[in-house]
Amino acid sequence: MNPRSKVDAQPAFVLHTIPFRETSLIVEVFSRDFGRMSLLARGARRPRAAIRGLLMAFQPIEVGWAGKGEVLTLMKAEWQGGLPLLSGEALFCGYYLNELLMHLLPREDAHEHLFERYADMLARLAADPAGKGREADLRSFEKALLQELGYGLTLEHDSSGQHIEPEGIYTYRMEQGPVRVEHAEAAAQTVSGQTLLDLAAEDFSDPRSRSEAKALMRTLMAYYLAGVELETRKIFKELQEL
Repeated sequence: MNPRSKVDAQPAFVLHTIPFRETSLIVEVFSRDFGRMSLLARGARRPRAAIRGLLMAFQPIEVGWAGKGEVLTLMKAEWQGGLPLLSGEALFCGYYLNELLMHLLPREDAHEHLFERYADMLARLAADPAGKGREADLRSFEKALLQELGYGLTLEHDSSGQHIEPEGIYTYRMEQGPVRVEHAEAAAQTVSGQTLLDLAAEDFSDPRSRSEAKALMRTLMAYYLAGVELETRKIFKELQEL
């Protein structure tokens, strides 16, 4: 289906909104069948606009749009319910996910599997106020995002095709994969073979694997973001300094 023709009842989530002129909004949505779309919500900023309260992040909606050009016209939005509002650290994590999608997903490129993973991730964040499984969920989503974008990680074999050894020490080179090193000092960032295998299996029960996987994914995300600094990371750094 041509995304520039009229579309109705499309499952979506709001990623970001930008004020447009005096009363309207540009709404960036992640839709199930069309990927990231830019939609113009005319009059959405008016105090009595019915659509105003529907364009909230982290809530499932169904949208319809029409028109031509890079920014299409939002025709309707209907709240689907079912997700509690995010709060605290879960809210912070939700904004982090949205920033990743905004900066890494190309427009009008469908990723149905990633859409389902995103919806599941929001449900997990809402249902886990204590954050016990949050690190594991974030690593799994980051890994799925890179896979969907064609940047799948090599985690079970090193750059020479050898099986990853749990006791081995590796450095991860972009576009090449894990490279074994004899001494940790030989590379700027190293990761144990066990961490690579645990990341492949999405098993983050070991504290060392959780810590090293977080550092590795942060490096990978920074590389693919090509210098873009996420606002959520800047805020987190400021909070840590305080």
